[in-house]
Amino acid sequence: MKIKSIELIEINLPLVHFFETSFGRTYERRVILTRVLDEDGVSGWGECTAGETPSYSEEWTDSCWQVLEKILAPMVLGAEVESAAKIWDLMKNVRGNRMSKAAIETACWDAEAKKLNVPLWRHLGGVNREILCGVSIGIQDSIEQLLEKIQTEVDAGYQRIKIKISPKWDYEVIKKVREVFPDILLMGDANSAYSLKDIDKLKSLDEFKLMMLEQPLAHDDIIDHAKLQREIKTPICLDEPIKSPDNARKAIELKSGKIINVKNGRVGGHSESRRIEKICRENKIPVWCGGMLESGIGRAHNIAISTLAGFTMPGDVSASKRYWHEDIIEPAVEVSEKGTIFAPENAGIGFEVRRDRIDKLAVRKIEIR
Repeated sequence: MKIKSIELIEINLPLVHFFETSFGRTYERRVILTRVLDEDGVSGWGECTAGETPSYSEEWTDSCWQVLEKILAPMVLGAEVESAAKIWDLMKNVRGNRMSKAAIETACWDAEAKKLNVPLWRHLGGVNREILCGVSIGIQDSIEQLLEKIQTEVDAGYQRIKIKISPKWDYEVIKKVREVFPDILLMGDANSAYSLKDIDKLKSLDEFKLMMLEQPLAHDDIIDHAKLQREIKTPICLDEPIKSPDNARKAIELKSGKIINVKNGRVGGHSESRRIEKICRENKIPVWCGGMLESGIGRAHNIAISTLAGFTMPGDVSASKRYWHEDIIEPAVEVSEKGTIFAPENAGIGFEVRRDRIDKLAVRKIEIR
């Protein structure tokens, strides 16, 4: 593989409904899309999952644009590698910036799968064409509004419900949810909103039999999480601190949690996701695919990586219509009545990218050759 050009396109995509976490509310996504073109004229699409501000991670939309244009794209352009799996190595001298790297790396995987005329999920080594789906529901204006949203998703067939929590939106909220929905697979995602000073409150959540508590403590911590896991019955799921296979290995050795959320953007793309999945599978640590309010392109990549053997829990890979009035791929991602998605059999990501809609939504673009 030899990349001839890389196109960067920023689009503004309004959400169907605001999405609130402990970081704040999001009404519209600024999404950077990448399109790579190789010397044989085959193109592939990727997406940068960074947020509009450096809250979830140090990366954010404008920083990623600069890094992609000025640093990473020049590292990849013109270099000849034996496969898309080696694209990561071309960028390894740049520290961090994993969401930016993933935007290029995943696009190269898409292009290579198209050249080989195989579905991306099979090219990655996926074994489960039908993947399990859950949903993530943000903090709402009222508990009643939250209950209505949960009912909608349960009626739609989703197999797991994740609700965002914070110190002001936790025990009483979960208690009410459990009263109304005693049997659903339910998890809470704290996005680093707590500390060990809150250990008694976090212990109190054990009574609700949550399937997991995601990232309750600091975004870069695996030490205090190990202390917390020894004190609570609810399995801890690690998210933000797992940025590399080595992070995963150390967290497993320390027993910092019992589950790991794998996000393509956070870890740097498919190659690193596969390495983390392998480490977790060999250590009997289940993984699942997290979401970052992706457009259809990022969602397609999430579907592909979710087919690997270690992804045994429902991920945050849901239907396009939950987030977008109109997606940028055809067909839109749909979820079956039993809460599953079938990975497409078409080559590459398996969906047709709607370039006409992308161009209409674009606020800036550049082609680097």
